[in-house]
Amino acid sequence: MDQQTKDSIQLLTKFSIQPNDIHLFELAFLHESYSNENDIDECYERLEFLGDAVLDLVVSEFLYNMDSNLTEGQLTRMRSNYVCKKALYIYSKELKLDQYIKLGAGVDLTRREIDSIVSDVFESFIGALYLDSGLNSVKDFLNKTVLPHIKNKDVFFYDYKTELKQLCDHDSFEIVYDLINERGEPHNKTFTMATMINGKKYGTGTGGSKKEAEQNAAKIALTKI
Repeated sequence: MDQQTKDSIQLLTKFSIQPNDIHLFELAFLHESYSNENDIDECYERLEFLGDAVLDLVVSEFLYNMDSNLTEGQLTRMRSNYVCKKALYIYSKELKLDQYIKLGAGVDLTRREIDSIVSDVFESFIGALYLDSGLNSVKDFLNKTVLPHIKNKDVFFYDYKTELKQLCDHDSFEIVYDLINERGEPHNKTFTMATMINGKKYGTGTGGSKKEAEQNAAKIALTKI
């Protein structure tokens, strides 16, 4: 038994998971840099894709059943808070999943890229668990790890753009976001966006993506309205 398999079994034992296919859980932690350096033709990305959808489903169902008075818009915003990158990062760190990630020895990553990988492996682990043991096992796992954060009403992400848009729609104001600056290497860019309401600048924000910069710009604009 190689070290990777031992590590996977140790992790699953901690969560009381009896795997049917240990390879799925090993794959859940293989970054493409590691796979490329070791001539492995797969990495965690496909499992991440699947885990993202499964996580959305389980969280959506829990929120739907939690309060029958919540509207579609409210449910959507609440779900975004519990499945955003920051939330996934925190779940992954709490469970120490980051300690099992396999990266290529020669890979040079920024802090933001590493944080993104830590977030990714939570979803890839969910994808592996779903394929290995089914939806009920995923629900059991998330009931112990993610749902307590929902019950505690923990805040990971606030949708300032949606709140600002609702205010602008109420008064028939036009709101757009303009890119005013972009700098950095392709893998480590920083964007600056401006919130424009009826052609007037109400705030600027920066971030590692345009969406993040828009949220920060919207947050500033809300303080001025």
